[in-house]
Amino acid sequence: MQASVLRPHPGINTLAVRREYERRFGFRTAFTDTEGRIGAGAIDCDCRAAHERQALCRRIVAESLRWGEPFMDLCACEHMLWGIPVMVNQQVLGGLVASASAGDGKRMTHLRKAADALLTLAVENNLTNAALLTANRAKADRERQKAEAIHDSKTVDYDYIRSVYLQEEPALIAAIREGERGAARAIINRVLVGIYFLGRRRLDLLKSLVLELVVMMSRAAVETGADPAEILGSHYRSLVELDTILDDETLTRWLAGILERIMDAIRDKRRYPSTILLGHALRHMREHLAGDINRDQVAKVAGLSPSVFSHLMREQLNTSFTELLTQYRVDRAAELLARATDPISEVALTCGFPDQSYFTKVFKKRMGKTPFVYRHEHAPALTVPAK
Repeated sequence: MQASVLRPHPGINTLAVRREYERRFGFRTAFTDTEGRIGAGAIDCDCRAAHERQALCRRIVAESLRWGEPFMDLCACEHMLWGIPVMVNQQVLGGLVASASAGDGKRMTHLRKAADALLTLAVENNLTNAALLTANRAKADRERQKAEAIHDSKTVDYDYIRSVYLQEEPALIAAIREGERGAARAIINRVLVGIYFLGRRRLDLLKSLVLELVVMMSRAAVETGADPAEILGSHYRSLVELDTILDDETLTRWLAGILERIMDAIRDKRRYPSTILLGHALRHMREHLAGDINRDQVAKVAGLSPSVFSHLMREQLNTSFTELLTQYRVDRAAELLARATDPISEVALTCGFPDQSYFTKVFKKRMGKTPFVYRHEHAPALTVPAK
């Protein structure tokens, strides 16, 4: 990402700090203004939307000021960004933001040290208000301790951090089912970057989240055809090891080993017939009728290539993806029309049809009558509006 024409505050010169930081850690660093726009230097970020990049930099600096310590976050192009506020007395002039690839979860300890070092360099060169940041950090610690005293050991923190990997779960399951080790490793690394930062140094919380990941991955492997006895036997030994782990880097290696064994089990023991995988696909179609789903997406969920999926549809069901999806939607619409009083326009949207006119056309072609007539015949006791 190239620097813009913005200029830092006349009383602020970040060049020496940026050069020293890049020399020591190898991470590109930039000065941003209060809106997140780069004024000097550059960071590694391939995001196409400049406004998203700018908003992220602005948020990083604001959150760093709020918590009194370096703040880290992921950008859309999977780079890890961290930064601190640049200040003169109480006035925030912008921030120092650095970046690195987020693809290597094993470097989290190194990235944490690098983020802390950025703050140390800024303080040593009088580029930030160390006293204010210390006060904010103490305040944040008091609030955190208060929350932990009120709640049990997990609750809010656990649910919030858990959401980090839940958004990655569909892609991870698909990669596991397809035996794509590289893709699975990349997703795991992204997840680790997020939960390690948010979990800070609470190893008990990190272990519980990683354990959830293992359960989810194991379930996907068994559904794909891995031998359940082999998966469970391997995990029993690993769970004994988990109890002895005392740092996050060892925990990362432990999880990587679990992933490799799961992928090996899929490769060596995949015995489920293709009809089982086809069943996964059909269930996904029925559960997501209202969404904008397509053949390639459904095939990926089942761990099948699009061409194999289409072949199985023809071979096993004598139909195409589009034909079957339409029939599922019409069948679901018929159920709703017969037992509910929702307007026909809402039934159409619920079943994945873009509008009532198209729905009426397709429904009549399949069922031989319009939705209104069908409802009148199958639910005559209901008084239902036509729209």
